[in-house]
Amino acid sequence: MHEKHRGHEAMHAEMVLILILSIFVAQVALVQWKKLHFRSYQLATLVAMMLIPVGISLSHQWWRFIISWLIFSLITGFVTFRATRQPLDGSTPRLVYKWFYLLYKISYGLGIVGYIAVMLTLLGMNVLFRAKPTTWMDFGFLCLYYGLYYGVVSRDLAEICTDKMAAKVGYYTTTGLPARHLEAGICSVCGNQLLVSPQNNDEAIIEQTFQLGCGHVFHEFCIRGWCIVGKKQTCPYCREKVDLKRMFKNPYPFCLYLETCFKAKRKVFFVSFEGWNN
Repeated sequence: MHEKHRGHEAMHAEMVLILILSIFVAQVALVQWKKLHFRSYQLATLVAMMLIPVGISLSHQWWRFIISWLIFSLITGFVTFRATRQPLDGSTPRLVYKWFYLLYKISYGLGIVGYIAVMLTLLGMNVLFRAKPTTWMDFGFLCLYYGLYYGVVSRDLAEICTDKMAAKVGYYTTTGLPARHLEAGICSVCGNQLLVSPQNNDEAIIEQTFQLGCGHVFHEFCIRGWCIVGKKQTCPYCREKVDLKRMFKNPYPFCLYLETCFKAKRKVFFVSFEGWNN
């Protein structure tokens, strides 16, 4: 066998060099494509990520991924449909934020679980549980794949939904010039009225407001969805840079949401209790 392939070393080295050069050229081409024509790049990569994995899964009959993909596609399709309607419903920004934030937490959790499973297998911890290393490694890589896949796809879809919602509201434009004047007491993300001012957030029952350095005020969860889910680090109205570290001191916004809901219910309870005693 060795004699049969004698003299092929130069050919093999040439093939490796061609492969490396092709990868380098492809990466440069992709970077330039993304830089010059981001919309077409985003659409092409998103369609490829949505269709190629499910096509491979259908050919191999990997039903677990197909079922999860169908559930993800149906719910995300409904959320995207809501985000592209005109006129935009006032509850849509929160719906988009909650759904994609939930996907973010699930993807992040799957990634951590998969990484821990792989590392424990490499350290031989599976022996303590009398489990085969292949079982743990398969589980770890499966979690890593699901977390990475749905995390990347949901990130791109969240950005598309955010752009569509902003365009439907009518304040934000890609050129940076607002399409219409922002009236006082209106959130430019959802277009609904602000019930409390940032100075009176202690009186807020369900949701507080937040004021950026430029002076524009938004519902707290609207601006959270704009910055965190849509990856927009600028003011939705004037495009001033947003300091996320100063904005979101609490990294768990839904805990804050539950806390505000609890305060509201507690306030209603004490008012009712005092009225009953009187």
